[in-house]
Amino acid sequence: MANYRFSPRRRSRYHSTRPRVCPFCADRIAIDYKDSGLLARFIQGGGKIGSKRKTRACAKHQRRLSQAIKRARFLALLPYGPSHIWKTGWTASGPSGSSGATHA
Repeated sequence: MANYRFSPRRRSRYHSTRPRVCPFCADRIAIDYKDSGLLARFIQGGGKIGSKRKTRACAKHQRRLSQAIKRARFLALLPYGPSHIWKTGWTASGPSGSSGATHA
């Protein structure tokens, strides 16, 4: 009796043939805690830092990315959680589409 669990056809359907490339290594992007627009792309809807699998970052850049997000949160450049996002209407460009960290 054939074992269909490990058939090559089924396995190839779940594995991509294209290799995953770290976006930071490929484009030579520097990770900086002050760049909230870049960091916001790697935060999930619930306010969590995206996993290495979802962000496609290599191990070195995933560590730097998470450290930069934590620093930006501490300095109030990024929100901590979804309740803060909901209450303030925060976006990567700032509240209500303004570009900055300065408020009157």
